[in-house]
Amino acid sequence: MKLFALSMMLMVSTASIACMENGSGFVEENDLRIPVNAKRVGGLTEAQFNAVIDKTEAIYLPIATNMGGKLKIARKWSDATVNANASRFGSSWNVNMYGGLARHSTITEDGFALVLCHEIGHLIGGAPTISSIFSKMANEGQADYFAALKCLRKTFLNDDNAAINASMTIPTTLNSSCAKQFSNETEKNICIRTGMAGVSVANLFAALRNLPIGSFDTPDPAVVNSTYNQHPAHQCRLDTYFQGSLCDISFNEDVSMKDETVATCNTSTGHKIGVRPLCWFKPKAQ
Repeated sequence: MKLFALSMMLMVSTASIACMENGSGFVEENDLRIPVNAKRVGGLTEAQFNAVIDKTEAIYLPIATNMGGKLKIARKWSDATVNANASRFGSSWNVNMYGGLARHSTITEDGFALVLCHEIGHLIGGAPTISSIFSKMANEGQADYFAALKCLRKTFLNDDNAAINASMTIPTTLNSSCAKQFSNETEKNICIRTGMAGVSVANLFAALRNLPIGSFDTPDPAVVNSTYNQHPAHQCRLDTYFQGSLCDISFNEDVSMKDETVATCNTSTGHKIGVRPLCWFKPKAQ
């Protein structure tokens, strides 16, 4: 009986993955803490924190239910952790969103929405996946790609995206690339806004790693020999958000947890724009 109990404890521990098999979150494990009462410039208020979650939750709770999952997004505003994570145990799908992350100076409301979409992406974001004993979850790069390709597009769809974009300084490359890819104004403005959400979190990665900020003009030149399942370099992650925002596959087409080509942009299907960057993704031979 003792051996059985120990075995069950180990299985539960393994199944409760936080973003990756090694237990890390949206960013690598870090010691930074930003408590509620911290003096700071930028970041979100508690009202903004809840509003972002409310909006995305309203979209994805019924989607999860239709997929046989019970999605629970825990609002840990008082927790100083600068991270986010997700776990999947059978039909129990859990996401933890921490106030410490929301309070970081680099994080905008759209950046926070991207993080939430990334965590949902681990649960339903498609292949490439990683596996625990009981379930499969999208790997880090795929969760990033899903966040831009599907989730943020659903989240931003009914907003006045032109007005929101007008309040930001849009990099020339992002603006011109979205305009070239999408003749429809709604799609173009969602593309731009998604790219700017990527800028917010890319700035977070750079700050935590004490590295120069990423840029749409300097894509990561690395080419992996096999798909990399852990956190890509911060420029590589920005490249993923950028390409996800440029892919012209509809957000209403569902991805597959088995087939990485379903409802995504791939060179094998003739796409040259919007494909997952080779700095983390190795396409399967067709």
